[in-house]
Amino acid sequence: MSFKAAAIQMCSGVDPVKNAADMARLVRDAASQGAIYVQTPEMTGAVQKDRPGLRAVLRDEPNDIIVKTASELAKELGIHLHIGSTAIALDDGKIANRGFLFGPDGKLINRYDKIHMFDVDLDNGESWRESAVYRPGSEARIASLPFAELGFSICYDVRFPQLFRAQAVAGAEVMTVPAAFTRQTGEAHWEILLRARAIENGMFVIAAAQAGKHEDGRETFGHSMIIDPWGKVLASAGGTGEAVVIAEIDVAAVKSAHDKIPNLKNAREFSLEKIATPAAGGVAA
Repeated sequence: MSFKAAAIQMCSGVDPVKNAADMARLVRDAASQGAIYVQTPEMTGAVQKDRPGLRAVLRDEPNDIIVKTASELAKELGIHLHIGSTAIALDDGKIANRGFLFGPDGKLINRYDKIHMFDVDLDNGESWRESAVYRPGSEARIASLPFAELGFSICYDVRFPQLFRAQAVAGAEVMTVPAAFTRQTGEAHWEILLRARAIENGMFVIAAAQAGKHEDGRETFGHSMIIDPWGKVLASAGGTGEAVVIAEIDVAAVKSAHDKIPNLKNAREFSLEKIATPAAGGVAA
């Protein structure tokens, strides 16, 4: 019921070959410390905001270097390796922001495409339109692993609690949130969102993040962390540079949290009615 998990913090650049080598080095470090589940951040393969530049290095899934390297690493090290996400070329000209989970035999267990697109305008002038480039996913999945029921999300998905609740109700014990949070939104919301998702669903949350100033000019928040079902941060990294964040996951703590506060069981259906405000001097109908 207990296993060692690792969240890999990276500062991926624009070259997938270099990023694959950096990933492999960090994953081997995590495995040498006893981690049997290792998660990398969102966009492990390339952080590149220049669209022509990104398309120039894109490959389809069978030919992607991150996918190939991850499969080989998982088999070599005998671990479950979760690529938080990498950009994958699709047949329709769009791109998938896709996560991959490989088993100790190197075989693919699950793929997950990010559902919610980061289409926002921030106060510092940053503007993002993921939907212009990426094709959103439409399916949530839970992987039944030997040591835990694992749920999936990617970055902006963390702002949609219904995705986490649906997986918790379906039995997920550990939720994954690989990310490349901007520095501005990360400072404001990163930790509180992760801890809220853990607390309200009584589950562990593992969040591997991109961190620091990237080759393409963007800056990501970092602070990769692992959180228990009571909202306690078990381990975390800083805001810049590489890191290997490791914690022991005692899956029995999920049942303990649900026994103490059984909000999943106590949830009720309800109706919603919007009441019109009466005009001055009038009476509401």
